[in-house]
Amino acid sequence: MTDASVAVPLPAEHHHGFGARCAEFLLVGGGTLPLFPLSWWLQRSVGVEATELVAGMLTFHAAYVINDPHFSVTYLLFYKDLKQRALGSQFDRAQRARYWAAGVVGPLVLVSWAAAALWLRSAEALGWMIQLMFLLVGWHYTKQGFGVLTVLAQRRGEALSQRERSVFLFHCFAAWAYAWANPAVPAGQYEEKGVVYGAVPHPALLERLAALVLAGSTLWLLAVLVAKWQRERRLVPLTPLLGFLITIWCWTIYSRIDPLVRYAIPALHSLQYLYFVWLMKSQQARAEEGPPAFGRPASARLGLLAVSALGLGWLLFRGAPTFLDDVFVPHSRHLAALEPLGATPFFAAFFVVVNIHHYLMDYVIWRRDNPETRYLR
Repeated sequence: MTDASVAVPLPAEHHHGFGARCAEFLLVGGGTLPLFPLSWWLQRSVGVEATELVAGMLTFHAAYVINDPHFSVTYLLFYKDLKQRALGSQFDRAQRARYWAAGVVGPLVLVSWAAAALWLRSAEALGWMIQLMFLLVGWHYTKQGFGVLTVLAQRRGEALSQRERSVFLFHCFAAWAYAWANPAVPAGQYEEKGVVYGAVPHPALLERLAALVLAGSTLWLLAVLVAKWQRERRLVPLTPLLGFLITIWCWTIYSRIDPLVRYAIPALHSLQYLYFVWLMKSQQARAEEGPPAFGRPASARLGLLAVSALGLGWLLFRGAPTFLDDVFVPHSRHLAALEPLGATPFFAAFFVVVNIHHYLMDYVIWRRDNPETRYLR
């Protein structure tokens, strides 16, 4: 999610009950908090290695139904009504330009880049894509946290002022910069999804500067919240604020602080994303059940979307890359693993291309320029 400041306050009769509010809190980030004491207890009870083994196994299999569909549903949302979105009047000129950039130019560049890397058997070329992915993932996480904050605050009738939005957004970018710069590491050889590549250094000076900016943005944010309390005797609603802070501090800045939570962060991020997909598409489906559209029942539309996301997720991350690796990679996996591209280069390429393309599409989907975001109410 990005700048999704499009919702309007719900009428009183539409406000959630306590149980629904608790579920929403857990889905938008609150589920992270009980994982810390759980991880501490498991490490004390069964040991760090056993804890990491179980967490790794569970999150690996959970990816089939959580992480992978969170990527694939973006394609289903983005490329729906392709002709109308690209050429029609549904979007204004600026949004159409973003749509063409993220939907046509971006994937052409990414697929060509990955294909050239595989054709030339260049781990270095694919490594640059991997580094781009690591650079952009912090931007993606923090912007989604900002979207959680703005949408849920407005749903509670507590829209942020322009100054508050600017301060929160600056904190997002400061967190992104520090998360990428930390820890300071020299240039060297690294491995990701079997690909061994040379990465650029993260100088210690850059880490210190990013830490200073982050500290300044944190103090500025605290000052704005204190001023809001002094002026209005209220703060930003708790669930939106905690969802934002957990995304920024637990998932982005200090994502490596605990081994169990580190494994769970991609799934938690995906659940956060899927909650807002469900929120938008369920509202749209219910609105279009009646006149003048008389569409299919909302349950049928949401069920079809879920099944389609599961199937496409399997194809993008399991079926297609596994087939291509089996066909084009030498049959001796032991010998292939010794190559810089590793034994599963197509899986690595699919993984990187889909991740980066997801970030680009996400930036377009969740903007106020997208008419469908009016259903975030």
